[in-house]
Amino acid sequence: MDERALVAQAVASHDAAAFAGLVRLHQGKLRALLLRLTRGDRALSDDLAQETFLEAFRKIAQYRGDGKFASWLYSIAYSRLLMEARRRKLEAIDDAPEQTLDPAPEIKLDLERAMEKLSLAERAALTMCFAYGYSHEEAAKILNLPLGTLKSHVARGRDRLDAMLRLPDERKIA
Repeated sequence: MDERALVAQAVASHDAAAFAGLVRLHQGKLRALLLRLTRGDRALSDDLAQETFLEAFRKIAQYRGDGKFASWLYSIAYSRLLMEARRRKLEAIDDAPEQTLDPAPEIKLDLERAMEKLSLAERAALTMCFAYGYSHEEAAKILNLPLGTLKSHVARGRDRLDAMLRLPDERKIA
């Protein structure tokens, strides 16, 4: 069954089996997003993914279908992340210690380490726009941000990444 049919069945009859199909389709990307936003905290990202799917199942009748199902799901996940950050009285999980990453090619590892140094808002904006391919408008909706604020987070995050990833001989002051 394709995603549209699963969504229609889950919305129409609150069908747990159809929703389980949606979980299978989206859990990999959702967990990867949360893992990045929590700076590699696997336990927290897994807990947040589980909470996201539970909340999505409870609220599936509220999904209107005017956007991608994944966008609606990521919006719930980001909201859960922000609620958890407030609950822990952290500033958006930005003070979490650096986590050990799985072995990866050197460039990817450098990028992941640099991403960890960005604010949560910058990481979320860049991940939505570049890793997941959402437009600025879609990402702003998912993250519940004004479009201008989202664009600022993207620009600031890109500038910070550029400065961190530039080779030493490229860091000449003009």
